[in-house]
Amino acid sequence: MTTLTVNYQDYYDFCHFLEAQCGIVLGDSKQYLVRSRLSPLVKRFGLLSLSDLLQDTLKGRNRELRVAVIDAMTTNETLWFRDSYPFTVLADKILPELAANRRPLKIWSAASSSGQESYSMAMTILEQQLKRPGLLPSIQITATDISQTMLDMCRNGVYDNLALSRGLSVERRRMFFEAHISGGMQVNQRVKQLVNFRTQNLKDSYVLLGKFDVIFCRNVLIYFSPETKVKVLNQLAASLNPGGYLFLGASESLTGLCDRFEMVRCNPGIIYKLK
Repeated sequence: MTTLTVNYQDYYDFCHFLEAQCGIVLGDSKQYLVRSRLSPLVKRFGLLSLSDLLQDTLKGRNRELRVAVIDAMTTNETLWFRDSYPFTVLADKILPELAANRRPLKIWSAASSSGQESYSMAMTILEQQLKRPGLLPSIQITATDISQTMLDMCRNGVYDNLALSRGLSVERRRMFFEAHISGGMQVNQRVKQLVNFRTQNLKDSYVLLGKFDVIFCRNVLIYFSPETKVKVLNQLAASLNPGGYLFLGASESLTGLCDRFEMVRCNPGIIYKLK
């Protein structure tokens, strides 16, 4: 019989491992999350208990297991045009402002998960290019995630009906998707060509990614320790061009963490501009 309970020492050791690997802090009350995320892997890897899985992960002898565990713990639900206002601000304020520079624009979607955020950006850009022909220069979106499984899904750009129903209008589905043999729908080539997907751990250096005009790093900092938040925010600031913009999640703030940005109230919503 498979045992799915977690003893305290295994959980404690795993929490330290997860924070060291990707910055995620679980705390003392998230055993249920570990059980729900990792229980399917116990059977998949032929183990007898969740404790065996955690111990084998910590020993590091099975690379495939370690990758699967990190994938499972870092995958988060997302939806199209989440919170809506960031994409409205991008369309109505930031794109016209930066277009005045008359140079290619670079946008980064950090921790892109299953791709809805980065593809929502691409759709927003295409809509604005239709409304303002010739105004917007070329734009490239770089989308990154720590999970190779998620990145493979993003590159395929295929979504089932449940995923498509979460925040995506019928009009946008018609404009930006095409039928797929799986029964779902796939983002079309016009959308895909705007987005480049790459592996990136937010705890590591971002230097090789280059500089950006806009960074979306939303609903990610909430999982990090204060020390990791400070490191990530300063690295994000260093990755922005002068006057560049940072989008955080609705429940996230820079207060007490980083003084390199000025707050911009957009009504609704708040964004941050590099000083």
